[in-house]
Amino acid sequence: MNTSVTTIAQTWLTDTFDNETRNEVAQLIANNPQELQERFYKNLEFGTGGMRGIMGVGTNRINKYTLGRNTQSLSNYLKKVYPQDTIKVAIAYDCRHNSQSLAQIVSDVFSANGIQVYLFEQLRPTPELSFSVKHLGCHCGIVLTASHNPPEYNGYKVYWTDGGQLVPPQDAEIIQEIESIDFSDIKFESQPSLITLIGQEVDEAFITASLKNGSFNTAGRENLKIVFTSLHGTSITIIPEVLKRAGYDQLHIVSEQATPDGNFPTVKSPNPEEPEALTMALSQAEEINADMVIGTDPDSDRLGVAVRNLEGKMILLNGNQTMVLMTNFLLNQWKTKGLKGNEFIGSTIVSTPMMLSLAEAYGIDCKVGLTGFKWIAKMIKDHPHQPFIGGGEESFGFMVGDFVRDKDAVTASLLACEMAAQAKASGSSLYETLIQMYIDFGFYKERLISLTKKGISGQEEINHMMIQLRNNPLKEIGGSKIVRIEDYKSSIATDILSGATSTIDVPKSNVLIYYTEDGSKIAARPSGTEPKIKFYFSVNTQMKSIDDFASTEQMLETKIDTIIKQMKLD
Repeated sequence: MNTSVTTIAQTWLTDTFDNETRNEVAQLIANNPQELQERFYKNLEFGTGGMRGIMGVGTNRINKYTLGRNTQSLSNYLKKVYPQDTIKVAIAYDCRHNSQSLAQIVSDVFSANGIQVYLFEQLRPTPELSFSVKHLGCHCGIVLTASHNPPEYNGYKVYWTDGGQLVPPQDAEIIQEIESIDFSDIKFESQPSLITLIGQEVDEAFITASLKNGSFNTAGRENLKIVFTSLHGTSITIIPEVLKRAGYDQLHIVSEQATPDGNFPTVKSPNPEEPEALTMALSQAEEINADMVIGTDPDSDRLGVAVRNLEGKMILLNGNQTMVLMTNFLLNQWKTKGLKGNEFIGSTIVSTPMMLSLAEAYGIDCKVGLTGFKWIAKMIKDHPHQPFIGGGEESFGFMVGDFVRDKDAVTASLLACEMAAQAKASGSSLYETLIQMYIDFGFYKERLISLTKKGISGQEEINHMMIQLRNNPLKEIGGSKIVRIEDYKSSIATDILSGATSTIDVPKSNVLIYYTEDGSKIAARPSGTEPKIKFYFSVNTQMKSIDDFASTEQMLETKIDTIIKQMKLD
């Protein structure tokens, strides 16, 4: 047993902590040294999506003390930054175990520090929290959620005045503040007079804004048959109402998954990226001959969209396909009104390069940032004179306009229906629209491999894999030479042919990207919120006709298979 871990754990036996916590820690010290190590070997850290982890006692867990320390530090920081203001924060929570009670604890700590709190009366989608920060004129916002993680997880996302998640320099400054205080400094004594419950009024404002940004007077809404599942999450509180008000009256909800439930009893993982999660919805779609399926994750920021392919079979689009379809649709809408050329779309370094091709074709800018929608929100903040059209990332997230500064499955679900209704009304389909885009802009094919490595040993394995990729870089992949390597940890891009290097002008991140002579792209990135290392593959070619689709797709799939086998990831 690491003596420093035991020493840290013993500090949780003091009067600072409640009896239940002290008893559990004492039992761990006495009987379970391995579990004690896992819970106390480090402090839970902020990642790309804030703080996320397994619930339980310990410094490496989500509990009232780790979140209380965050909130106390954030209170201190807000008072330093806004010394003359009446500080206001908005707080929301999802369907997870303890989300409501943790949201109340966070509210109590803020109020104990004299801060005005707007707490949602019931669970709400994460994008509504982002919207409410600006709508209510708050200095920051918090949402208690672990997105699509397993049931034992929870999390703490922090939003700033613009409604976007924390970015530099605020994130580093708040982390410094967290590290400077002790658990004994947390003020838990609530001032109820400073806590205001919010609900219907904000819902109405959010729904109105979603309809304004996500609907386009599309024909054929009454003929589109949709199956929708909230996967036991928060979107059931908003999405059906948004679609109903937009005129989609053929909405069929998967009733078995409509009740919010932190156990997510009908799925292995409440993640719409996984086809298994949408099994029930896809089955219902076949029973009623639906045109499309929409499924959202527990906090309603990600959405999965399934449509019928050329053979009439319902298939799940990947995040890159959904993103380019939505972006192209929005660009066409803006083009009709008149693009000026100063507009921009947003994407991320591990998402499809097809976004760049779209931007070039429409004569607008595509800004590419690190993984996570906080960086797309920062693009909007940093470029206030450039109109933002929309943006996304491969992990099933999209943002329509800038009224929400995070991925928004509510408005994106409406947009998906608008696209499908328009295509059906014109005698086509979303899948045919996608194939035509491959003809017009190039056929880009992507795949993600995600390897789970849990615990201390898992983290060490992930670190070793990244070290190996850096110290022994690939020379050739899939029969094509590596021509460029981008290392976002060192902020150095290297041209392999000339040996020239250049600086990557984005914040440092543990990401490595290889580019090949034939236009393929391979990225490696440890997850910032899960015990995983992710590998992203993108290949492309030109295609002349829809008749070539099947053979071209198979060729690209085989190419990705070859690369994966060569990297020994199969």
